[in-house]
Amino acid sequence: MLRIADDTAGSGPGIPLEIAASYGTRRRGLLGRDGISGAMLLTPCNAVHTLGMRFAVDVAYLDAELRVVARHTLPPHRLALPRPRARHVLEAAAGAMEEWGVRPGVRLLVEQRD
Repeated sequence: MLRIADDTAGSGPGIPLEIAASYGTRRRGLLGRDGISGAMLLTPCNAVHTLGMRFAVDVAYLDAELRVVARHTLPPHRLALPRPRARHVLEAAAGAMEEWGVRPGVRLLVEQRD
């Protein structure tokens, strides 16, 4: 589960989160899918691409403390430049991060489900 740390008392249901921490899961990412409900955290990671993807994604680059360094939307078949300060990348369907309040400077929290 993903939450906005700056949110008042962690209100809201949280965002479903998939974590891609192995080489294989990071390499596969969202390829072959028609969408995602929630978000995917690629770790460690500082660059992504949408080559072969079927949908546009929001991409947030996170530092070691899970603070958003940059955020943008990538259409399919694009290659993004690496972000040297980024240690993790969060991906979601295009438009989702704006709705969730994920923007540069915001810190995120990853919580385990019970």
